[in-house]
Amino acid sequence: MEKKISKKTLSKSFHKWYYGNLTCFSQEHMQTFGYLCSMLPIVEELYEKKEDQLKAIKTYTAFFNTEPQLGAVVVGITAGLEEARASGAEDVDDEAINGLRAGLMGPIAGIGDSLVVGTVIPILLGIALGMSNGGSPLGAIFYIIAWNLFAYFGMRFIYFKGYDLGGKAVDFLVGAKGDAIRESITLIGGIVIGAVAASWVSIKTAFTMTADGAKEPFLNLQETLDGVYPGFLTAIFVFFCWYLLAKKGMSPVKVMLLLVVIAFAGVLIGFFNPGLQY
Repeated sequence: MEKKISKKTLSKSFHKWYYGNLTCFSQEHMQTFGYLCSMLPIVEELYEKKEDQLKAIKTYTAFFNTEPQLGAVVVGITAGLEEARASGAEDVDDEAINGLRAGLMGPIAGIGDSLVVGTVIPILLGIALGMSNGGSPLGAIFYIIAWNLFAYFGMRFIYFKGYDLGGKAVDFLVGAKGDAIRESITLIGGIVIGAVAASWVSIKTAFTMTADGAKEPFLNLQETLDGVYPGFLTAIFVFFCWYLLAKKGMSPVKVMLLLVVIAFAGVLIGFFNPGLQY
């Protein structure tokens, strides 16, 4: 007998994942319980007997962890698989569902982290910073609204596409079209981050050299650099931070602490001028 999940139940399942993907999060289980909660409405509708519901839901007690936004596609796909299993599909069992989940959570996490965390969020924050000039609250308001709209409608679209397309959704995400989309968004993100760095990061030196007995310095390093390459020190610091983060694998906290040390030492030797007056 063919069974079909109602739109209401699918919507309920999606909202449980949207609001509760990190439910009871721990290092041991991570998103396991959030996933299980999102599948409860599906199982309750597809199976009438309690013992059948219990047997089906045990499938989703296995470890699961991925990028939450893009990971909605995995929940949608397994909702479709559960529907097929309840309808009597012989090739869909616990092993097939958990094999798909385990196989997808790693690649989806890698794609989602680079696309959402590494690209979309910095783009939105860059726009918000530009709107916050002069202490305006518009930047914060824009980011809160834009991010929540992107997260909700993006996750909803991906969830239902996963349910509708099944394995084809995975082909789209990891195939040639998915690569082209990610490369395009990454390019836009690089442009935005570069613009933000040029607009908001300003590194200047106070280093000068003065001859004995002279009142004016014969070398003002900042003016010399500005005449050759305006923003040279800013570019050096941005690339230095990128090198530490991307190539050396340092955490953002360690990079910030290192910059504090560099700034402190630079002020002590007179290379930087904090402009403080006492």
